[in-house]
Amino acid sequence: MVSLNPVRILRAEADQEKAEIARMSSFIGAIAVGDLVKSTLGPKGMDKILVGLGRNEGTIEVTNDGATILRSIGVDNPAAKILVDMSKIQDEEVGDGTTSVTVLAAELLREGEKLVDMKLHPQTILKGWRAAAVVALDALEASASDNSGDPEKFKEDLLNIARTTLSSKILSQHKEHFTKLAVDAVLRLKGSGNLDAIQILKKQGGTLKDSFLAEGFILDKKIGVNQPHMIENAKILVANTPMDTDKIKVFGSRVKVDSTSKVAEIEAAEKEKMKDKVNRILKHDINVFINRQLIYNYPEQLFADSGVMAIEHADFDGIERLALVTGGEIVSTFDDPSGVKLGTCKLVHEIMIGEDKVIHFSGVARGEACTVVIRGATQQIIDEAERSLHDALCVLTATVKETRTVYGGGCSEVLMSTAVSKLASETCGKEAVAIEAFAKALLTLPTVIADNAGFDSAELVSQLKAHHSRGLKTYGLNMDQGEVGCVAELGITESFAVKRRVVFAAAEAAEMIMRVDNIIRAAPRQRQPDRSRC
Repeated sequence: MVSLNPVRILRAEADQEKAEIARMSSFIGAIAVGDLVKSTLGPKGMDKILVGLGRNEGTIEVTNDGATILRSIGVDNPAAKILVDMSKIQDEEVGDGTTSVTVLAAELLREGEKLVDMKLHPQTILKGWRAAAVVALDALEASASDNSGDPEKFKEDLLNIARTTLSSKILSQHKEHFTKLAVDAVLRLKGSGNLDAIQILKKQGGTLKDSFLAEGFILDKKIGVNQPHMIENAKILVANTPMDTDKIKVFGSRVKVDSTSKVAEIEAAEKEKMKDKVNRILKHDINVFINRQLIYNYPEQLFADSGVMAIEHADFDGIERLALVTGGEIVSTFDDPSGVKLGTCKLVHEIMIGEDKVIHFSGVARGEACTVVIRGATQQIIDEAERSLHDALCVLTATVKETRTVYGGGCSEVLMSTAVSKLASETCGKEAVAIEAFAKALLTLPTVIADNAGFDSAELVSQLKAHHSRGLKTYGLNMDQGEVGCVAELGITESFAVKRRVVFAAAEAAEMIMRVDNIIRAAPRQRQPDRSRC
């Protein structure tokens, strides 16, 4: 008699979703992620409160940064994870557009779901999307302008890009102040684009408008007791070394001696070894010694007697950046003074920021180095201000490398959508439906921007489409007035590199998810018994 039980291929703990169920699962997961961050898009976007659990229990973040939100939430859906990773890479590559790329990818999949329900094959949809993406990017490139040949116009472009980026952040209330601050910091880099030369220092107190840009490097540490508080023409040794390697741990240890003089001998030997290490450090002919680890009282006293400023327990990120900007290197051994590269700067002195003392290194070897000091009433405000400023700095450095710019405020999206719709009207067959769906997805971005500001998105987007069809290619959304306007006159400018990456990254992510027809969850790896104990 033939058994009717189905043949099982996968292990008992493994799971498989097939065909329509798998596709539905992918669509739902991706669309849910897009809907999660959609309300943060645009100059009038709303914020999210992220409450930490587990190790971070009790921590609170208030942000509208798409990458931060998606990085903080835990997602179990495979398609949702793809969008989270895509947003993370967008943040690492260009620093901005993290929300836009997630929303666009989610909307493409929303349109793709409708097309699948209409019995279009996924490969037909993808063929249309690829053709649409090429036309959209060509239209975007054709609309881009490049003012890098004129320093004044290029600086104005950078100012407009910074204003546009910051208009959707917590810094929008002090947009002009932080725009000038960010552009000045990036122009100091002289085209190198190395953000490591720009340090961001957060100090609670004051208001956001009290934030400022300082030349050189500021180390958030205090100078040691009885140390010189000002050193000119500093020769700096940056080290990561334990100063107590030879320190004998007397306390808590059992030492048998026949007199207290023996204990004194132990302490004297300990001091002698520590003194020997300090002498080896002093042979480098330095007047500033900065150590990542503790220095302790006795070595600190020896440095003070020698007129050397000693700074202990500098955080690792701090000493790495300090070594970079002063032209030195981090050392751990001190037997070859001639082979060690010292850092230099014109002046090291202690300054006050609010109620805190910090150390300012001015006239550093790397002249473009600077420090942005962010002030604010609470830690959450300062953290969000740092994220916002970091986005602006990343976008500006991306623009310095790829100098072309495009218009924002939904202008570029409508321009691309118009070009894609034209392609759809010229295309025969089912692919035309997929191309038109791509055009609809592009229009979602200006629609969401208008919705988040509380305006009539249908009215505004239809006006935008009408203006663009009449050849007014510079029209976009003016969210201050709730109307359509010329974004060229309004100065709403975005980086071409950011906008281009939003389109092709979203298209590639949506294509990857659309191609899925099976989701297989592998069985967990079985723990092997330890037979050595048997």
